Amino acid sequence: MIMGIPFSIIAAPLFSFVATFIAVMWLIKGNLPRVLDYPNARSLHTHPVPRTGGVGLMLGILSTWGLFSVVLPVSVWVGVSLLALISFADDISGMAVWIRLLVQALVAACFSIFVLFDGYGWMAVFLIMVATIWMSNLYNFMDGSDGLAGGMTLIGFGYYGLAAFLAGNNEFAVINFSIAAAATAFLLHNFYPARIFMGDVGSIPLGFLAAVLGVLGWVDGLWSLCFPLIIFSPFIADATVTLIKRSVRGEKIWLAHCEHYYQRIIQSGFGHRNTALFGYALMLVVGASAVWAEQQELTTPYLIGVIIWSIYLIIMVFSDWCQRRRASKG
Repeated sequence: MIMGIPFSIIAAPLFSFVATFIAVMWLIKGNLPRVLDYPNARSLHTHPVPRTGGVGLMLGILSTWGLFSVVLPVSVWVGVSLLALISFADDISGMAVWIRLLVQALVAACFSIFVLFDGYGWMAVFLIMVATIWMSNLYNFMDGSDGLAGGMTLIGFGYYGLAAFLAGNNEFAVINFSIAAAATAFLLHNFYPARIFMGDVGSIPLGFLAAVLGVLGWVDGLWSLCFPLIIFSPFIADATVTLIKRSVRGEKIWLAHCEHYYQRIIQSGFGHRNTALFGYALMLVVGASAVWAEQQELTTPYLIGVIIWSIYLIIMVFSDWCQRRRASKG
């Protein structure tokens, strides 16, 4: 214990930070030269950048969990590892969408069945499986601006860790603080102007972890099911509304594009740095609201969730109206 804080809560994140920082530095030096993100018509960057940062992130996180012998369902360990491997293969040479979705569905189904079936039934298994697949992909969709996904990872899992610590579950706090610490080390190299990108190898497993750790916290009684939906609501709202709009227009939703709200903010002249800082501020506010709500009456988190999501929808509807008006004026 250090000033009343368990040693592992300090040591594990510190180790995760150092391990990730060293790994990412090694990757920046071009030790995996084939994995570069070349700019195209849909890109927001102008020169090739390594997209292997997620390798360093996953190494830092998994090595920390192993060293500190954290206890997680086998389905989480296997799921993260499989998603990292298949996503890295996709980063290197590309892979058919159906293969990636099949792997994502398998790991999501395994987690949902083994964790939820006995106490919650098939409907819960199905809903959480779909939510886990979607969270994995939307995290990837939102990883398109310097520092944005890295900062959201730091803040989001940091709040998971804080809520677990306040609830008295130090081991679950260690699990999440280790992810936040790894994201911090990565962010030092990824904030604008980024020297390295996360790549699918980082974003897909992180989205999976955001979903499954959120569910595990709920199952263990650490927070309400609304809590993770508020914590990661900036990502969820942007990606979900954008997907719905593209689906309604009959567009191929699996293709890259520049229609996310954060992409439009960057293109309006706000820039990568300011967009990331705005995202951080937004997530800090909604995250703090979620942590506060969990300490109140049982219905408070859901009320806060409704208010926050209503604000998102109003802002996005207004943004779309402004865009249509500018387009009509030529």
